Amino acid sequence: MIARQLITDGIMPLKTSDTGRIALEWMEDFRVMHMPIVNDQIFLGLISEKDIYSLNDFDEALGNHALSLVKPYVFEDQHIYEVLKTMFQNQLSLIPVVNQYEHYLGAITLPTLLSHFASSLSVQEPGAIIVLEMSVNDFVLSEIARIVESNDTKILSLFIHSEKDTMQMQVHLKLNKKDVSALIQTFVRFNYTIMAYFDANDDIDDLRKRYDALMKYLNP
Repeated sequence: MIARQLITDGIMPLKTSDTGRIALEWMEDFRVMHMPIVNDQIFLGLISEKDIYSLNDFDEALGNHALSLVKPYVFEDQHIYEVLKTMFQNQLSLIPVVNQYEHYLGAITLPTLLSHFASSLSVQEPGAIIVLEMSVNDFVLSEIARIVESNDTKILSLFIHSEKDTMQMQVHLKLNKKDVSALIQTFVRFNYTIMAYFDANDDIDDLRKRYDALMKYLNP
């Protein structure tokens, strides 16, 4: 999935002729802390809620102020991982999407990005979660997949978390079955460390409820 497929509907950019008050109203409406400023399709930069509160006059045009705009953006053909990386590095609530000429195409909000990641990670699909802990040098994806499939189970999604300043890593497996007791025994037999697992229906239902509640909060 690439950036242009993730653009959030309804996010209108500000113009330099708009006022700080309008910017704050739109931020509240869209539930973001940043807004893009665009003139004649050209992306000029992002203005933050903090920037606006530092202005002397909320009713004066933004273009009349000496704004020090940050200018992070992603190109329309960049991968969703690069979108997340840019947003995380710049601590943004939205990220502008531009074409090769830096013409503004739209913006991606954090809730939209989170929703797409949740879908990719099969959060709402029923199934168990197993967390393996191992050395980075011991990670062999093909072997893990072989063990899972030998137990008549499929991996719906997988992500990796590496421990900072160590050679240890965690491999999180979302599976298509709720009862994974036999699979856990197989992993143990092959000397894998099971850090955690969740296979009870209540745990999965609770995870789904938490996800749905988060989506409702982020997309009122």
